[in-house]
Amino acid sequence: MPAIPPPQSIELIGNLVAIRWADGREDFFPMETLRALSPSAENVGEPDIFGNIHGGDPRTEFPGVTVTGHELVGRYAIRFTFSDGHSTGLFSFPYLLRIGDELAE
Repeated sequence: MPAIPPPQSIELIGNLVAIRWADGREDFFPMETLRALSPSAENVGEPDIFGNIHGGDPRTEFPGVTVTGHELVGRYAIRFTFSDGHSTGLFSFPYLLRIGDELAE
C-alpha cells in the first residue's frame, strides 16, 4: 500500500478540526470525537501477552474537550493536544481517513 501524503492543511474551526488531504479530500472531525477516539494506551489500554487489556479510560464521551494544538509526526501521523491535557495519541493518516469515512456515513 502506498504511503498517504501528509495533509495540505489542518485548521481548528469552532469545535471542529478540518483536514484537507493532498488529493483534495476534506474531513471535519468534532474535537470531542477525536478525544474519544484517541488511539493512545492511556485511552484504550494496553494488552498483556494473553490479550487482556489493562488500563485505559472507559469514558466514551469527553464533553467540552477541545483541540488546542497539533503537530505532524514524521510523514505518517498527527499528534493533537487536547484541553484536558491529553496529548499521547498518534493519529495515523489511515486511521484519520477511516474515522472520516465513518463520520461521513
